[in-house]
This record gives sequence, C-alpha cells and structure tokens, in this order.
Amino acid sequence: MTPEIQFPEGFIWGAATASYQVEGAAREDGRGVSIWDTFARTPGKVADGHTGDVACDHYHRYPEDVRLMADLGLGVYRFSTAWPRVVPDGSGPANPRGLDFYDRLVDELLGAGITPYVTLYHWDLPQTLEDRGGWTSRDTAYYFADYAAAVHARLSDRVSTWTTLNEPWVSAFLGYGSGVHAPGVTDPSAAFRAAHHLLLAHGLAAQNLTGTLALTLNMAPVVTPAQIIDAGIALSQGDSDAVRLVDALLNRQFLDPALKGTYPAEVLEIVERHGGLDHIRDGDLEIINQPLDLLGINYYNPCVVQASPGATAPLAWPGADGVDFVSIEGPQTAMGWPIIPSGLSRLLVRLSRDYPDVGLLVTENGAAFHDKVVGDRVPDNDRVAYLDGHLRACHEAIAEGADLRGYLVWSLFDNFEWAEGYHQRFGIVRIDYATQRRLPKDSALWYRDVIQRNGIE
Repeated sequence: MTPEIQFPEGFIWGAATASYQVEGAAREDGRGVSIWDTFARTPGKVADGHTGDVACDHYHRYPEDVRLMADLGLGVYRFSTAWPRVVPDGSGPANPRGLDFYDRLVDELLGAGITPYVTLYHWDLPQTLEDRGGWTSRDTAYYFADYAAAVHARLSDRVSTWTTLNEPWVSAFLGYGSGVHAPGVTDPSAAFRAAHHLLLAHGLAAQNLTGTLALTLNMAPVVTPAQIIDAGIALSQGDSDAVRLVDALLNRQFLDPALKGTYPAEVLEIVERHGGLDHIRDGDLEIINQPLDLLGINYYNPCVVQASPGATAPLAWPGADGVDFVSIEGPQTAMGWPIIPSGLSRLLVRLSRDYPDVGLLVTENGAAFHDKVVGDRVPDNDRVAYLDGHLRACHEAIAEGADLRGYLVWSLFDNFEWAEGYHQRFGIVRIDYATQRRLPKDSALWYRDVIQRNGIE
C-alpha cells in the first residue's frame, strides 16, 4: 500500500546527538576539560548540579547503540566530535586516543550500513581556550581550523559529509550574551564578537574540508502572534520593523555572511553600537563565504514578536529594543515551546526562495515530553504526533518548492539537556540513567516504520 504521504526517492532519514550530551567518559583517554564541564560544576548553572560526566555512556556503549540504530533503519547518524577529546588543550598536537574513538565509531556505523555525518563543533570548547578569551578571541577561529583539519585527516577516507558548526547563535548569544549557557558571560559586545569569530572559524575550517560541506543554524520564522493564524495578514509599521530586526539578529546575521558574503546593514549598525566593528577585518567575509552544499536547519518553534515601544532588549537579544518576545497560547512541549509545525514549512520555503543555491537538511527537530514507562514500553503518543506533524510540514514545503534533502530527528537518545540537566527527555530512545538501559519508545518504532515506507500513513 502506498503511504498517504510519500517522500522523494533518496530522501535522507536519520537521527542526531552531540558529544557532551551523550558520550560521557569525561576524564578518559586524555580528554581535556570543556567549558561545559566547568559550567556544569558552577553552582546554580545546571539543574540539580547535573553534569555530562557519564551522560549516556555512548563512549563505551557505541556498539550497542549502533546496533539499535540499525534496528531502527537509520540511514544517517549525525554526531559531533569533541574538541577537548581530540585536542585537549585546544591548540597543539592532537590526542591519538581521542581520534581513535571516532575511528571506531565510524567503522561501526559503516559496518552497519549507516552513513556518518560529522559535526565538528557542538558547543564543547576546550576550557584552556576560554581562559584565553574563548570565542571573543580571534585566535580561537584559527585553532578551530587546526582541530577540524586533524579530525578530517583521520576520518575523511570514510566520512564525506562535514558540518563545521552547530547553532553559532546559541554559542554566541546564550553563551556570551544571556550567560545561560557555557561559558556564562553576560556582555553584548562579547556576544557579537563571538558570533563573528564563530563564522570566521566556519570559513577557515571549510577551506580545508573535502566532500559535502554543511553549516547548521538554529532558525525560526520570525512572526507576530497574528501571523501564526494568518501568514498573509498585513502588519503595522512597528510590527513589521520588529519582525525584520529580529530576523536579522537570529537568521540573517549568520545566513548572509555564510551564503552571500555580507552582513545585514541593521546588524552592523547594532554591532557598532555594542562595542564597535574592529573585530570584523578586511577579507573576513570572503573567508566566511565558502561554497556550501547543505544548510542544516534546527527547528523547534517560531520566534514570536511584536512592537513594544520602550521595551528593553533581553540579554540574548542585544539591539532588539522596542520588541516584545511573545509567549503564545496552545499546545506546548515540556520545555514550554509552542508546537507549530507550519513554522517549519514556512521556514524551509523561505530559505529555498532567498538562498536557492544551497540544499536543505533538517538536522534537528524533536520535542521533550514527560514520558512514562508502562511495562516494557514508553507510549509517547505526544511525540509521535509532534514528529508526524513536522514531517507533514516538511512534505508540504517540498511540494511548495523547498530543496529539502532529508530529516534527522532530535534526538536519538534522552541525554544531558544542557542547563536543564537530565530533566528534559528529547530522545526517541529512553535512557535509564541508573542502569544505562536503552528502551526504544513508541516514537522510535513509529519512526522506523516511516523510514521503511519512506512516507507517512
């Protein structure tokens, strides 16, 4: 029987994780200290003082985990390499034992018929580099390029898809702006400097990577509450200005340099007001603007705003004065994020319209819910409904012309959810942290069937 919704032949199906969230083995085989090791040990920064010291113990349990991936029919496993595991001091010689782990993991994946997609940076900056300025220092971009080259040299005979960065907006504006993520700095000037140096790191590393090159951004359509209901509604001048400003800060601040070689004018004006532009040097944008094969999209919900004259910009949004970031009514995940699948189709269509030269890949999409174990099952119907809705949104975007190549669910496993610790479970596979038992949830079995059919019934 043909599924109700059929995806194009060759559509990529997979799942994603990140090193600090799943690997554990934080002190093994020469791994150095990351900013998240330090942040998690700072009282009050992570819920209940949780750390990634053990996490899902993927470092030791990867053969079992790869068998589970194969059982689910995953075509792709997107994982990140840990900079402090590969180059413990951030700069200098690579650690052979750290590279050996990724060697073993890649071989295990290929042996199971699963394609490895490597992300080179998913937020675990070596603490030694943070002590020297972290992403506010231009040197960090060059050290990143060296680290990327070391990983590429070891794995490029078997890995052909490389993502430089995951969500540089989060690294810059939650790490150095609001301080709710590592390294916990609250300085708008530092946030903008970090954002630029992250983009520079992307460009420098990309110059030496072969194969399929990607950059993954957390993106969202920026809309007013009225546009959630009616996408075509006319906006007041104030709301229109608010939407454009926040879209520049969240989306175009990263899209335009990487894909067009320019910064949006409104971003440069804001950066100049928050510490100046001296960190943006002649030639930087040419370095950043490397040819990209894939744009990775991490989508969870729209960014809902409206004009609010006199409002002060939140710490994570320097320059967004006069804007109210709005919470809207309706179904939410356990993170309190609104569930709006139509935002994903809107985003995908916009990206293919505005940046037509790059293919699209949903690299993260998923939800945390308060799962319950019932016997030997986790009947997570709310997650099944969430994934079903977002996959239908993907299919709708393809029908409207979006060049979407595939979908990777976030996340394969319940894991260390950053400042939330282990309280928020995003996985389609449940992890019992006391025993490390893996239990595929109903959503995992549903996803297995979607992959097998290449469609949704």
